[in-house]
This record gives sequence, structure tokens and C-alpha cells, in this order.
Amino acid sequence: MVYNPRMAELGRYNRLRIVKRADIGIFLDGGEFGEILLPRKYVQDSMQVGDDVEVFVYNDSEDRIIATTQRPKTQVGECAYLKVVGTSKFGAFLDWGLPKDLLLPFSEQQKPVQKGYSYSAYLFVDETTQRIAASTRLEDHLSQDGSGFKPRQPVDLLIYGKSDLGFKAVIDGTHLGQLYENETFQRLHHGERLKGYIKQVRKDGKIDLMLQLPSHLERDRLSDAIVAHLRQNEGVTALTDKSPPDDIYQVFGVSKASYKKALGQLYKQRVISIDKNQIRLLDESIEELATRDR
Repeated sequence: MVYNPRMAELGRYNRLRIVKRADIGIFLDGGEFGEILLPRKYVQDSMQVGDDVEVFVYNDSEDRIIATTQRPKTQVGECAYLKVVGTSKFGAFLDWGLPKDLLLPFSEQQKPVQKGYSYSAYLFVDETTQRIAASTRLEDHLSQDGSGFKPRQPVDLLIYGKSDLGFKAVIDGTHLGQLYENETFQRLHHGERLKGYIKQVRKDGKIDLMLQLPSHLERDRLSDAIVAHLRQNEGVTALTDKSPPDDIYQVFGVSKASYKKALGQLYKQRVISIDKNQIRLLDESIEELATRDR
């Protein structure tokens, strides 16, 4: 990365240059923010003047702009599922993994939050106070316009709410979409992160989602994933059609039934061999697999 002192951003990770050392820590070139302190407890002996270091820049308990090498649970422009650890006359406070808890103002609460519960929150910099804050009013901060997405496009999802139709999800941290309950064949939880796909972009621009592709496309995608897994493990895996469903889901994110169907397809195509204890990729199948007609 080319060093640019104007790149320092509040509430995000930055790569900043060390400009001087002091008893209290080291000072970094924050560009428009001036010199930013990295407190001594985060300084390593190997850090020298002129070096670039990766830090997170935020407001400390006295609202000074400060740096840390700690890694919070999320950053500005992203969503995360965060626990309420306290309340005050200004709002609620969320645990985001840094010494100073994150403020969730009353004005940014979709519904009043309760201490001890967790909520999906979006991080932003308040333009008036220049402080990092959180919001559970995701519709005010994230787009519902799906014009940039295509059907069957893979996406990362964060479940953030329930609707009359099913579940509401954050898409790739930037957009909002809808999962339909009658098309969702697994139990979902608020704050859960999982893979999904764009089902369609409706005429009003809003986004419908699905967790699995149509069966034949899902089988082909899963077959490719199984072959890739085998290649990464010297052509062998102990994850067979007899393996526990949780083990299969952890690796491939699919049900045991889907996994067995994909194995059956690969076996018929003579891509793999199957025995009681392992699945093996057949060497002679690789070239054929690469050129097979889908």
C-alpha cells in the first residue's frame, strides 16, 4: 500500500506512519487529524519512526482521536450484532470490543433496546459531533435498491429482523433484502451470518433472497466445492456420506441430503471413489471434469 497521510479515517482501520516517540506512546501521522497517539501499552519494541503500522482510529473516553492495535468487532460502514451493556440519558451503550463502549443514541433506536440483549447495529460517524455512533435503524443507513445485483449472485447475509413474510437480512454489509419463511428450511437467528443468493430484484427495486440455488445449480456448485476441497487435501477427505450433518454443514454449508446427492453425481461421473472411511478424487477424472458439458 502506498502511504498517504490523508487516508486516516475515523472508526476504521488505517495504515499510518510513525512520526515520533514519547513516554506516553508513539505519534502517528493522521493527515487532516494531525498527530494521533498510539498509547504505550500498544507499542511494540519493533515499531520505529518512519515505519507504517496498522491501527484502528476512534474516540477515547475523553473524545480525543486515538489509535489502538486492538481489533473491534466491527467498523464504520459495517453492521454487527452487538450486546447492550449499559444505558444513560443519552441512549444505550454497546460492547464493540474496545475499552470505550459504543453509543447507540435514542434517536437511532428502531425500538427501545434493553440491557443484556443484542441487536444488529450499523456504525457511522455523526456529522454534528464527529463521534462514532451506532444505529439499529438500518433502513435509514443501508440501501434497498437492488439495481446493482443479479439473480443467483452469491452474497453474505446478516439476519437482522423478522417480518410478516419471513426474515430481513443485510446483504454484503451495504443493502437490505427479504428472505421468505416458506422458502427457508432451517432455523434462523437474529445476528446470524450465512451465505445466500439474490433470488430476484423486484420491479420496485427491492431485493428478494434465497439460501440455496435451484437444485440442479446447487448440485453443480456443491460438486465444484467438493472437488476443490479434495484438491486442497491431497485428493482425500474423511467427510463421507456417513459423516454427521453438523460436520458437513460446517465445511460446505449444506444439508447432509444435499451433500449425498452431490457425492452421488460425482461418483456417477467417475470423479471420485467412495468407501466406508473416505472420499478420494480419481486422478484420471480431473481433465474430464474440467471439460465436462454442464
